Amino acid sequence: MSWIIATAIFIVGICVGYIISRLTNKNQKQQTSLKKDLDKSKYELEQYRQELVDHFARSAELLDNVSKDYSKLYEHMAKTSAELMPNLPTQDNPFAQRIATLEPVENNEPIEDEVMDHQPRDYANGATGLFSDKPTAIRENEIPVAEAKAS
Repeated sequence: MSWIIATAIFIVGICVGYIISRLTNKNQKQQTSLKKDLDKSKYELEQYRQELVDHFARSAELLDNVSKDYSKLYEHMAKTSAELMPNLPTQDNPFAQRIATLEPVENNEPIEDEVMDHQPRDYANGATGLFSDKPTAIRENEIPVAEAKAS
C-alpha cells in the first residue's frame, strides 16, 4: 500500500512541477504572444488579399465598361461620318477603313434615354400656358395684386 501512496505523490509532484514551470517560464509567455501576433498577421494578410481580389475585380469591370463605351463611340462616329459625309473620299475619312470590321456592341444595361419611353410626370399633356395656341381668359380673382391696384 505504501508504494501506491508513493506513486500518487510522485504523479502529483510531476503535475505541480509542470504547472509551476509553465507559469514561471518566460519562453512560454513569449510563445503565446508570438502565436497571437502570428494569428493576427495571418488574418490581416487574408483581409488584404480579399481587398486586392475585390479591387482587381472592380477594376476589370470598369475597364470592360470603358472598352464597351469606346466601341460604341467609335461605332457611332463611323456610322455618322458615313451618313453625314457620303461623298467624302475614303482616304479622307478616318473611320471608313474600319466601318466594315465593326462589330455591334452588346449592352445589357439600357441607357437613360432608352429607359424613358414616356414623358416625365412633371410635363402636362400638350402645350399649356404661354405656349398654347388657345387664348386664355383671365378671371377677376387671378389678376395680380399690383395690377389690380393700378386699375
